[in-house]
Amino acid sequence: MTDRVGRVLDAAHLDRLIKAYDVRGVVPDDLSPQIARLVGAAFAHVVRASTADGGPGTVVVGQDMRPSGPELVAAFADGVASQGVDVLEIGLASTDELYYAAGSLDLPGAMFTASHNPAQYNGIKLCRAGASPVGQDTGLREIRDLVLAWSAAGIPAHDGPVGTVTSRDLLTDYSAFLNALVPLGASRHLDVVVDAGNGMGGHTVPAVLAGLPLSVTPLFFELDGTFPNHEANPIEPANMRDLQAKVLETGADLGLAFDGDADRCFVVDERGEIVDPSTLTALIAARELAKHPGATVIHNLITSAAVPEIVRENGGTPVRTRVGHSFIKATMAETGAVFGGEHSGHFYFRDFWRADSGMLAALHTLAALGETPEGTTLSSLLARYHRYSASGEINTTVADQAGVLDSIRSTYGGRDDTMLDELDGLTVTSSTDGKKWWFNVRPSNTEPLLRLNVEGADDALMASVRDDILAIIRSGAA
Repeated sequence: MTDRVGRVLDAAHLDRLIKAYDVRGVVPDDLSPQIARLVGAAFAHVVRASTADGGPGTVVVGQDMRPSGPELVAAFADGVASQGVDVLEIGLASTDELYYAAGSLDLPGAMFTASHNPAQYNGIKLCRAGASPVGQDTGLREIRDLVLAWSAAGIPAHDGPVGTVTSRDLLTDYSAFLNALVPLGASRHLDVVVDAGNGMGGHTVPAVLAGLPLSVTPLFFELDGTFPNHEANPIEPANMRDLQAKVLETGADLGLAFDGDADRCFVVDERGEIVDPSTLTALIAARELAKHPGATVIHNLITSAAVPEIVRENGGTPVRTRVGHSFIKATMAETGAVFGGEHSGHFYFRDFWRADSGMLAALHTLAALGETPEGTTLSSLLARYHRYSASGEINTTVADQAGVLDSIRSTYGGRDDTMLDELDGLTVTSSTDGKKWWFNVRPSNTEPLLRLNVEGADDALMASVRDDILAIIRSGAA
C-alpha cells in the first residue's frame, strides 16, 4: 500500500510510527488517514478477539485540538466500523477524559493526541476496557503486525453489518466524577493562575473548576493545536515562564500548567518557583494514605528519595518501578496500590482505573492548600515534602553506551558503602560524610543518549556527584 504522500508502507515505517506505548508521528508523512484507518481496523480486531463473548462491542474515541485530528479520527472510526464494531465519539477531550470514558463505560478507547509534541505531530493512545493500557506486550505489537499485513493484502471484509458511529459529550460527567473524588467544598478561597498552553486544559479546566472557591486567571485557554504562544510541554522550564510571571504579577496563591492533552500537571508556588513533581508525589501520597491507611504507593526510580521516606512515615508501603507508565500501571494492578507518581508529572490513581490524570493532581494540590489556615503559602506547605537537591535529567549523546556504563560500574562497584542495582539502567546509592546521595544512568530506548539523574542531601553534594559522573559519561560522548 502507498499512503497519501505516495510512500510504500513497510516495516521500517511502522517501527518509527508505533512506539512502545502509543502511535505517534508527523502528519501526514508518518501518520496519514490511510494508516489511521488500518490502525482502527486492527484495533477493532484485537479488542473484539479479546472480549469474553466475542461480541462486536464499541470503541470510544476522543481527540485533542490539533488541526489534523478530525480527518484522522474519521478514518480511524471508519476502520473500526469496517470490522463490525461500533464507535462512540466523545469529541474534544483531554486524555484523562478519554480514560474516564473507557473506565466508566467499560469500553476500549483511542485518544488522538501527540501530547506535548509540536504541531506537525499527532498520534493515538490506545487502551482496553476499563482504561487498561495497550503497549507493545499488551496488543500494540499485534496491531502493528496486522497493519503491515493488511497494508499489502487489504483490510479483510467483515462477515456482517458494519459498525455504527455515534456521538456523546462526557465533559460534565467527567467533571462531576473528579470533583467527587477530590472535593473542595470546604476549601478556603484561593487565587490560581492556569496555563493551558492552548491545549486541552482550556477545554476541561473551566468545567472542572467551575463553582469551586477559586478565582482563576486563565493563560492561553484558546484551543489551538499550532501552539502560538509556547509549546504545551511544562517539563521544559522555558514553557513555564509565562505562568511564573503571571503568578508573581497577580499575587496568586499558586499556578497550574498542563501539557497539550492535559494528562500532566506542573505546579508553581506563590514565589513563582516550579514545584518538583516528586514533591507533589509525596504530598498526594500522604493525602491518599490518610484515606487508605497502610496502602501501597508506587514511585519510579527517578523520583526523589523523599517519596519512599514519606510513604513509610505515613504508614504506607512504597514500591519502586522502572520508568514508564506501563510499568507503573502494571505494578499498581499487581499490588493494589492506591497511587503512583513519576518524575515527569504523571500521577496515577487507583480510584481512576489506575490511569494518570493531571486534573486530579491539580485538585489534590488545591485541596491540600485550601485546607490550611488563611495565609498559609504553598511553599511552606510543601517544605516538609522537599528534602533533597536534584539535578533534573541531563542527556548526553554517547556512542558506546555499554562501555560508559561499564566504566561507571568499575568506578563505584565493590565499595562497602555503595549499592548498585540495574532495575532500569544503573542506579548507584551511597553517602559522603553521612550525607545520602544517588544517581541513575539509563540509555534512551530510541536515541543514542544516556540520561543522568542525580540527587543529594544538599546542592553542593549533588553538584559534586553530578560532575564526577558527567566526566565519565562525557569521556565516551559521540
